[in-house]
Amino acid sequence: MDAGLCREHLADLLGEEIVLLSELQQLLEQERDTIGTGEPEALQRTTRARQERLGALARIEEQRRSLCTLHGETPDRAGLERLRRWCDPAGALAPRLAECVGRAMRCRDLNDRNGVLVAARMKRVSELLQVLTGRVARAATYGPRGYGAPSASGRVLGTV
Repeated sequence: MDAGLCREHLADLLGEEIVLLSELQQLLEQERDTIGTGEPEALQRTTRARQERLGALARIEEQRRSLCTLHGETPDRAGLERLRRWCDPAGALAPRLAECVGRAMRCRDLNDRNGVLVAARMKRVSELLQVLTGRVARAATYGPRGYGAPSASGRVLGTV
């Protein structure tokens, strides 16, 4: 594959990745809003759509790695940069690559924030269940026979 063909293929991959990352970012923002509503069906829809985008992004990543390997470069960020410099000496694709990196970082941050929101919501639900049931959550421990510790408050120090 000559440099021009490689540049076109890389440009196509980067263009697809930008579109998918933009869609993923929108879905993650929508997911954040949905987490607060408590509507499980809506959350499931956004989760499915998010997983579809992540699958498509993984396929693009694999194609990009294959392109690097095909041209004798390592399938990592450094190899991709060397490939880009070879097939795009004018640097026309550098802004696209930088946009992909920036969007991916924003998506990671949004996903992390959504994870914190879900964890907080789960904690709140657990606390409400404790109030309703009157049971206090305790750490899962094992008794001397290997199964759950008895509910009575006492300790087994040894057996005779």
